[in-house]
Amino acid sequence: MDEDRVLIIMTSGINTPRRCATPFFFASLAVAMDLEVDMFFTIDGTSLLKKGVAETVYPKEGGAPVSDFLNDAIESGVTFYCCTASLELNDMTPDDLIDGVELVGGATMWELAEDASKILSF
Repeated sequence: MDEDRVLIIMTSGINTPRRCATPFFFASLAVAMDLEVDMFFTIDGTSLLKKGVAETVYPKEGGAPVSDFLNDAIESGVTFYCCTASLELNDMTPDDLIDGVELVGGATMWELAEDASKILSF
């Protein structure tokens, strides 16, 4: 276990917009605190990784889109992992994903969890 590693498991997606910005905000904040952050996307969370989708999701009417928070996380160095099985669940292909997402099997989530000292789930 790495004391400086955080895992955020993202299962919330476009149908629960109020839950979508905070995980990216927390990820960016953790990186600013010198922690290494991995985000694992599965179930509905995968929908946010589809090109153009995060720009259309607003946690608060009149507020910033989820894409602003997602891009901040990417720019800060958060690593994004997408479960390959959830692509099929969401009728997506690898070509649908934004740049910088690593496709992995479900077992990777367990490996990331073993290495993390803190795990958040949204």
